[in-house]
Amino acid sequence: MLLALLLAGFSPLAAAQRPLELGRQDGETALAPFTAYHHNPDGRLDLAGAERALAAGGFRPLPGGNSSFGFQRGAYWFHIAARNADADTPRWLLVQGFALSDRLDVYTVAHGTDGARVRHQAGGDSLPFAARAIRYRHPNFWIDLPAGQRVDLFVRVQSQSSMQVPLTLYSPSAFTGLARDAQLGIGLYYGILLALFFYNLVLWLSLRDSSYFWYLFHICAFGLVLLTLNGLGFEYLWPRSPWLADHSVPLSICLAQVGMQQFARTFLGLAQRWRFGDRVGLGMIGFFVLLGLIATQAPYRIVTPIASAAVFVSIAWIAVATVVVLRRGYKPARLFLLAWSAFLLGTGMFAAIAFDLLPKVFITEYGVQIGSALEMLLLSVALGYRYASLRNENERIVREAKEQLEHKVEQRTGELRTALAQLEKAHDRLRETAQRDGLTGLHNRSHFREAFESLLHRARRQRRPLALMMIDLDHFKQINDHHGHLVGDECLRWAAGLISQTLAPHHALLARFGGEEFVAVLPDHDLDAGSRVAEALRLRLRAQPCPSRSHDIPVTASIGVHEIAPDSDLGVEAALQFADQALYLAKAGGRDCVRLWGAAA
Repeated sequence: MLLALLLAGFSPLAAAQRPLELGRQDGETALAPFTAYHHNPDGRLDLAGAERALAAGGFRPLPGGNSSFGFQRGAYWFHIAARNADADTPRWLLVQGFALSDRLDVYTVAHGTDGARVRHQAGGDSLPFAARAIRYRHPNFWIDLPAGQRVDLFVRVQSQSSMQVPLTLYSPSAFTGLARDAQLGIGLYYGILLALFFYNLVLWLSLRDSSYFWYLFHICAFGLVLLTLNGLGFEYLWPRSPWLADHSVPLSICLAQVGMQQFARTFLGLAQRWRFGDRVGLGMIGFFVLLGLIATQAPYRIVTPIASAAVFVSIAWIAVATVVVLRRGYKPARLFLLAWSAFLLGTGMFAAIAFDLLPKVFITEYGVQIGSALEMLLLSVALGYRYASLRNENERIVREAKEQLEHKVEQRTGELRTALAQLEKAHDRLRETAQRDGLTGLHNRSHFREAFESLLHRARRQRRPLALMMIDLDHFKQINDHHGHLVGDECLRWAAGLISQTLAPHHALLARFGGEEFVAVLPDHDLDAGSRVAEALRLRLRAQPCPSRSHDIPVTASIGVHEIAPDSDLGVEAALQFADQALYLAKAGGRDCVRLWGAAA
């Protein structure tokens, strides 16, 4: 091992890699400028193999000083050569600034006069939280750096999560200040989150608006996401469950996206304003619910990249839906877009870090917290502005109502009377239109049945007979075939007018029954009287051809007559059937004749 290290001192990499020199002023040192890395795809390389790779020049400086590599298989080895010149600080704390790494192995190789001494420490969320050097949300390790001695620091990281390894070395006093400031910032942020939760909870309990409920759901789920990503969930909620430490990431992401999509649907009113967008939103909710269920069983390395990538699609879709609804005239969508744009941008930057699409700097690492805090502030301002606008509008309406109440009531009353009169006239016209046949102007079949039923009841009460006539124009199909349907329609209108004129003195109920067939009821007419009226009608039709453009068209009719006696219990359908039988006899008898069906008791 010592030989390998000596060879490493003369390797090309050793000349390129900057050694870390710690002094009294170096209380906090980011290790990226002094770090070289080696990717071991199969993850089987041990410390001895890493030392050989270092000696052979297999370690390279971090690209651009960036220690984020996205989702990768296998293990990554990192090497830092350090020398401590501060005799008062022989012990330093190494902190891995990413809370979701599964397994970290830290090897400290100290070179003294008595040879090289190796110390191994393990950490990460695959071990219980109590295994950490100190109680802190990020993996951390105590590193002994004796003054004046060279120490080689090897860090092996293997994780199903995104490969992000921002290493920082702290003196005990510097870390105390860092922890204090970090706890203050986190406390302020979650204090804002908690205040917003209770504020919206009160609004939801008061207004019972579903959008507030789904916003509360989103706040809780998003708070869980941040607790997980910041390592606070592992520290406070499930410190003895490495399984939850892994699976809480995709589960909380799925829950947050479900809340976000549902809140967007209800706030924007997509079901009413954009049905297609509403269906897409429901599809995304179903996708994240299904992915959350799969995340409880599937490997972390498969589910988490899918969930992280889906965040991009979810964010983009909410932006698209908001713009579409805004363009359709829904003004609150402007406030929604303004309040959420910062949050969506911060979330997108955080997800982009996981795929190594953006460098891990302050604005990208803490973009979620910054964006969500701005979102809360903007939504609070928007709600306050909305409340003030509604209050001012209500005061104006009340003032105008007091000043103009009598005038407006009188005006509205007059308008209402006019509208009711017009509505009544329109209703009468509509009712009359619904009772008439569009071609002949006679009553239609449905109205005839109702009126016939009424006549039938009155005749029985008054003990008077009724005569029912079925009238069919003979060979009317030939008129349509020889002269055309337009001429046929003229003949129908002419025949209807002639029949109406002939039966009017008898107070007949007349209707077009269908096609070229008519039906009539003659009150106070028995079978003999009805047959005489029918014969007179037949003769008049025979004697007066239908006048047409080119020549007159003879029109004859077959008529069936049936009497409904006062003591008969015959119904409408049965009476029509008997009259139809009489009409059948007239057609069978050569047409252009009247046939009778005897009175029914």
